[in-house]
Amino acid sequence: MSTGKTKLDTGLVRELAAILREADLGEIEVEHEGLRIRVSKPAAPVVQAAMAAPMPVAAAAAAPAPAAAPVEAAAAASDNAIKSPMVGTAYLSPEPGAKAFINIGDKVKKGDTLMLVEAMKTFNPVEADRAGTVKAIYVTDSQPVEYGEPLILIE
Repeated sequence: MSTGKTKLDTGLVRELAAILREADLGEIEVEHEGLRIRVSKPAAPVVQAAMAAPMPVAAAAAAPAPAAAPVEAAAAASDNAIKSPMVGTAYLSPEPGAKAFINIGDKVKKGDTLMLVEAMKTFNPVEADRAGTVKAIYVTDSQPVEYGEPLILIE
């Protein structure tokens, strides 16, 4: 049964992805004859840390290369971090343009919603497993995440 809609051309999607890579763009969107296609690449992970937070002792023992510092800090804190319960996409607010669930420095209680992880069109809340202060947020909004990946540090 035909609905009169234009059939999705996977070749077009591949061409758009190639343009995205070649032009080093973050996102490209095309609309033609009622068909809209948006292709985007995930943003690089950004580690946010509170300025007043002391660095872990292990990080102070060796002076890592500047580019490796955020990754090492995330790895050092990952034992205490709230981790992703599944593979999906992390969202820091309940809907686009809304206020974020948490920010660095916020005090949270056990059971508070920290963010959402969307998997298969289902938005799953990531809740605080303990009370404390948000010291770092290891992901950005709309970033793909893996199972067990550190998301937030609460101390």
